[in-house]
Amino acid sequence: MNTQIGTARSNPTQTFAWLLKREYWEHRGGFFWGPMIAGGVMIVIAMLTLIIAEATAARHGISINGMNLDAISRNMTADQVRIFNSGVTAALMGISVPVMVTLFFVVFFYLLGALYDDRRDRSVLFWKSLPISDLDTVLSKVATAVVVAPLFAIAATIVLHIVFLCLISVYAAFHGVNPLPLLWNPVPLVSMWIKLVCMIPLNALWALPTVGWLLLCSSFARSKPFLWAVALPVGFGLMVGFTQLLRQLSIPDSWYWKNIVARILFGVFPGGWFNIGNGKLWTAGSGDDFNFSLSRLDLVNSLLNWNQILNALGSLDLWLGAIAGVGLIAAAVYFRRRRTEAYS
Repeated sequence: MNTQIGTARSNPTQTFAWLLKREYWEHRGGFFWGPMIAGGVMIVIAMLTLIIAEATAARHGISINGMNLDAISRNMTADQVRIFNSGVTAALMGISVPVMVTLFFVVFFYLLGALYDDRRDRSVLFWKSLPISDLDTVLSKVATAVVVAPLFAIAATIVLHIVFLCLISVYAAFHGVNPLPLLWNPVPLVSMWIKLVCMIPLNALWALPTVGWLLLCSSFARSKPFLWAVALPVGFGLMVGFTQLLRQLSIPDSWYWKNIVARILFGVFPGGWFNIGNGKLWTAGSGDDFNFSLSRLDLVNSLLNWNQILNALGSLDLWLGAIAGVGLIAAAVYFRRRRTEAYS
């Protein structure tokens, strides 16, 4: 420890790396095991589904033995191959949703306690005694939330995809079907994984308002940071709706819920930026209602489309939110410097 601290004075990069390691070791259960357990649950569900399907097929005399996927794959047109690959991608991303949901909850509650827990157990006094600035401490928590945690989730997702495809392949081989020509096409698989990694910076930019808000509540609140983070914006939204304050300015109430509440509470969910590109997850309906536009949406293929990603990067909504997030993070640093007490 003393060697690390002494080196920290002269090597800022090593200091920051040490802070990231600290965050990982203190929250390894959520960052590493959380996504892995979620993926394991999906594998168990997939196995149970195949067992039920096998039992149902046996009971009704259904057989797929002898199906020649090699011949089918050779006779498929380019469009059919593309559609099939899109279907495989959609299926793999579908079983990955629990991993992403787990990532959301892990990061959300990690940020809520990131600066509050140090004050509650008084360990903040120890960390302040080290030659590490409050800015570095807060930024290490930001980097952990938007880079380190997503990397572990993506790793768990890749493991889940491989195990799932192996499971399906074994099931197919059991019935005399060769799955290699279609299921194990390396091009869509590797492309999908590369895009997941490349989306980390975009997800990070989109998440900044949420990251900043949760860290601000974590550094500011003397107790119950969850209530500050959630009850305050929700309560204000209910008050605005009751008084019709925004409507007097010709602004629908839904604007506040979509652009304020959703951005500061749900921004850490992967792919939350999707509705700012070409496709729209939500379209304004009559009044303040929102309708889900399924007829104009190919969710998975659009989400993993390079044009969609580039369009999102050029969105004003993204950058305005990022600027607001930076301001909130700066406020979190300010309160980190001035508050050392907290209550359970």
